[in-house]
Amino acid sequence: MSQTTLGIIGTGMVGVAVARRAVDAGLHVVLSNSRGPETLADLVAELGDRVRAATPADAARAGDLILAAVPLAAHVRLPRAELAGKTVIDPMNYALYPGFSIPQLDTDELTSSELVQRCLAGSRVVKALHSIGPKQLLELFRPAGAADRTAIPLSGDDPTAKKEVTDLLDLLGFDAVDLGTLAESWRSEPNTPLYALPYVGQPPSGLAPLEFVAWAQQAAGVPVSAGRIEELAAAAVRGPAGFRM
Repeated sequence: MSQTTLGIIGTGMVGVAVARRAVDAGLHVVLSNSRGPETLADLVAELGDRVRAATPADAARAGDLILAAVPLAAHVRLPRAELAGKTVIDPMNYALYPGFSIPQLDTDELTSSELVQRCLAGSRVVKALHSIGPKQLLELFRPAGAADRTAIPLSGDDPTAKKEVTDLLDLLGFDAVDLGTLAESWRSEPNTPLYALPYVGQPPSGLAPLEFVAWAQQAAGVPVSAGRIEELAAAAVRGPAGFRM
């Protein structure tokens, strides 16, 4: 894993946070976004020699593993041909905005990651890095075996791909808890006990959705054990899909 190149498509808060951890862990990173490699010059200079900028298609070709850190609505624009045969980490969450919804998710016909897997039919999709915030990701990493090491849930249909992502998470400083198939990934989606709250603690009462997001983005990280992740996953009850904005 030490020679792994991580391709990252999307340089919002999640993509940049994972890039920082990956570089610190000794990985090579190829960053990309929809605006072009030239827009990433300052970030590449800041992160150092292990990082370069590319187009999404080039990042997909270069990466041994790919993080598709784009809004769920943009998953259809991912470079499918270049992602064929690759393990793709899906940190996307379904957020409902005025005028935007996905009927297959609203009716629980699919989970959001099953939707992504259908789109990326030639890839192996693993749901991960969607339930922990960027700030907490940069605070909670610990060496393997640490008493307060934090665990992150993942789901996927391909055992080999899940092992690849488990190894990556370990390198980034986290344990992994396998929740099962992509059909079971709802257990860590928005509106479940596993989403965000375990890593930030109890928020102030009365926050509107956008206020909660702003609070969680600044909250100090709270370590969460693998056992606790397993407990919360087992207790989850499937309700309405999507985070209401």
